Amino acid sequence: MNPALDLFVPGVVFLDIVFTGLEGVPEPGTEVWASGMGSCPGGIANLAVAASRLGLRTGLGTALATDTYGDFCADILCGQENINLDASRRIEGHSPVTVSLAYDRDRSMITHGHPLPLNADGLVGELPAARAASVSLTRDRLPWVQRAKAAGTLVFADVGWDASAEWPAEVLDMLEDCHAFVPNAVEAMQYTRTATPAEALEKLAGLAPVVVVTCGSDGVLAHDARTGETVHVPAVPVPALDPTGAGDVFTAGFILGSLREWPLAQSLAFANLIAALSVQHFGGSLSAPGWGDIADWWRGARSSALAERYAFLDDVIPEGEQRTVRRATATIARLSDAHAR
Repeated sequence: MNPALDLFVPGVVFLDIVFTGLEGVPEPGTEVWASGMGSCPGGIANLAVAASRLGLRTGLGTALATDTYGDFCADILCGQENINLDASRRIEGHSPVTVSLAYDRDRSMITHGHPLPLNADGLVGELPAARAASVSLTRDRLPWVQRAKAAGTLVFADVGWDASAEWPAEVLDMLEDCHAFVPNAVEAMQYTRTATPAEALEKLAGLAPVVVVTCGSDGVLAHDARTGETVHVPAVPVPALDPTGAGDVFTAGFILGSLREWPLAQSLAFANLIAALSVQHFGGSLSAPGWGDIADWWRGARSSALAERYAFLDDVIPEGEQRTVRRATATIARLSDAHAR
């Protein structure tokens, strides 16, 4: 039977408050003004929203607080972005919050929150059937990952920043149950104790069938152990407003290509493109492009130097008019406004 979900995404949803247009972060005792601001669901919602906007039937496994922030996030995720919340639950308490400061093509973040109320399997609720799932690697294995693999689910792994600076190698042990590993270059080099992304990829190759190392403006490196193929795909050059969530948008694009069994280089080129489109808007999850954004870009790029690399878009962009996606707004909508959509 075909699972009801294309992608299951477990993790923490934060309320993201993003400030853009900063000349720098404030020094102690000073104040910095931002020219732009946006509020939206963040954390694992970045991946869930990006995937849903590409047409993947996406389910989210998280705990959302019963405060106003939680109501706002739930309404955006379920009501606006069509994300299935059956594997999630509402809990008493306050929502975790991240403030993101975007400046000089990068960002700094301040976060407050509490751990999710996980069950013995490492999830908030039951593990749903899905064609693919995402996981962030941890030192202690999560039982659901092995169960998902046994059920035929392709598990796509990333890894978070290690604030302890230990970067323990045993975190990578979970990769034997994963289909793909998608770290950024810094994470890959830290965990492999290497000096370049290429060296890191060489050490990581084979730990999962597919390893992808994202390198920002230098594009992406990847190795497929099943075929022995190693590729480098350049980034799409764009002026960047806010990189918040761009890595999750990339992963959503790569998952789409993988589920559709596209060639590796095509999946990576598509992921690069939608990540590039996302950084031209602020607001993390709500900066993710929809097919209408992709079609608009392709109409302008047909005569550019990128035309040959992206010629496959003629075959993958859905026909017909595409819905316009919503962007982050400066203030959290009143509930009456949210329900009136």
